[in-house]
Amino acid sequence: MKQLEILDSTLRDGCQGEGISFTVVDMLRVAEALDKLGVPYIEVGAPGFNPKDLDFFNNINKLKLKNSKLVAFGSTRRKENRVEEDSGIKAVMDANTPSVAIFGKSSVLHVKTVLNTTLDENLSMIYDTIEYYKRNGKEVFYDAEHFFDGYKLDSNYAMQTLKAALDSGADCLVLCDTNGGCFPNEIYDCTKLVVDTFGCKVGIHCHNDGGMAVANSVAAVNAGAVHIQGTFLGFGERCGNANLSTLIPNLQLKKGYECIPAEKMQELTTIAVRIAEITNIKINNNEPYVGKSAFTHKAGMHIDGVNKASNSFEHISPDTVGNERRFLVSEMAGRNSILKRINEINPKLTKESPETLSIIDRIKKLEHLGYQFEGAQGSFELIIRKQLGKYKPFFELVNYSIVSSYPHNNNTGVTACIKVIVDGKTEMTAADGSGPVHALDKALRKALVGFYPNLNYVHLIDYKVRVMETKSATAAKVRVLIESSDGESTWTTVGVSPDIIEASWIALVDSIEYKLMKDIEKKL
Repeated sequence: MKQLEILDSTLRDGCQGEGISFTVVDMLRVAEALDKLGVPYIEVGAPGFNPKDLDFFNNINKLKLKNSKLVAFGSTRRKENRVEEDSGIKAVMDANTPSVAIFGKSSVLHVKTVLNTTLDENLSMIYDTIEYYKRNGKEVFYDAEHFFDGYKLDSNYAMQTLKAALDSGADCLVLCDTNGGCFPNEIYDCTKLVVDTFGCKVGIHCHNDGGMAVANSVAAVNAGAVHIQGTFLGFGERCGNANLSTLIPNLQLKKGYECIPAEKMQELTTIAVRIAEITNIKINNNEPYVGKSAFTHKAGMHIDGVNKASNSFEHISPDTVGNERRFLVSEMAGRNSILKRINEINPKLTKESPETLSIIDRIKKLEHLGYQFEGAQGSFELIIRKQLGKYKPFFELVNYSIVSSYPHNNNTGVTACIKVIVDGKTEMTAADGSGPVHALDKALRKALVGFYPNLNYVHLIDYKVRVMETKSATAAKVRVLIESSDGESTWTTVGVSPDIIEASWIALVDSIEYKLMKDIEKKL
């Protein structure tokens, strides 16, 4: 199997995405996750320009990375500067990483209007910088910024910049579609030309402004590129970068390249969830390979086909990337979908078993009350277990109360008080929150965490309210959907009531009991 070099730029290029803000602890956790996945290179900004990056480098050695090398990022020397006296060069050297990624200008437009220097001086800047790093024992990835756009403007000069980098000792020429507007055929043709012309290691760095960063990266590999840059989950400036959580399985599972160790591929979804949690974002349900809906089936025909032959409606087996197959419970899915979920708990039951009919009857009654289980698999599994006698409550509610004051003080205008019984012991707590559901959630977890410490790792990542029977106005029932996570997996639960607090409580209880039930199963 041919090897590809993956360089993850989540902690450098990914940080430039809108809404992405890592603390130093976050950066260390992301690096740890990428190392666990077996990503060969992790790129980080130079410590001389950002106190956060400096703090990161001061602490990274405590992690003792096993699989990944750190790469410090910087630019070519400033115009008319001596390379030995350039503060940017010094900052990259101070990072003390074995590898560096250095970007330089490939486009005459950028040389003349951004750098405001001559074409010859730009070539000297590239040569001097790389030669200095090589003289000091560094592995150098030269990022040819705006290469494809620069090639379109002046192909001769763009190629001269690559030659300057190669002549000075660059280990890899990385071609950058910095504006992200190229098509796969353009990327292929240009990359193949560079590979054929220079016969050296060539890399690719694509942005996603045209929605084709992954496709463009694959095209570059088809043309001979062996070094691939991107970010996990596609984080990055504007529309983001090539998404490594999509690109890695595409290249490894479909094209036969090794990007990460084969045994690590099953951790792809877990690592994606982990990085999303650290970043405090929600993975799009329809994210390829690692999204919640990537292997989810709703239509009865699809479900029937997958049950007979999984590859009839799935391009790979979900467990290959650590994801799971889901059959949605809906009016389109039918009895087979429900039976599939039942059989995961009791494989002996059939469509005609009394237990199966009982569960279906219970689902119908709840749907009549306003429940919808298509997006609430956690609550649905609890219903199955209750009907099959495989459920034991983890706590008993005695009562709760909500006290609200106005105006709010420091976003904590609501207090929830709760009393529960666990194994015969009574626990009563209170918590403040920015709203009644927030306060109730905090109070419940506070009451239970002493009995179930794993709840420390559980938190809500999404909360949705749907008003039903809108003609009833403020007396209408509401459906609450809560999505929770423990940093490794996510699950959704549902509650319905005319009282939004009660509906939220029902969903909260299901969320916690589902987590505790799964923890017990892991131990068995």
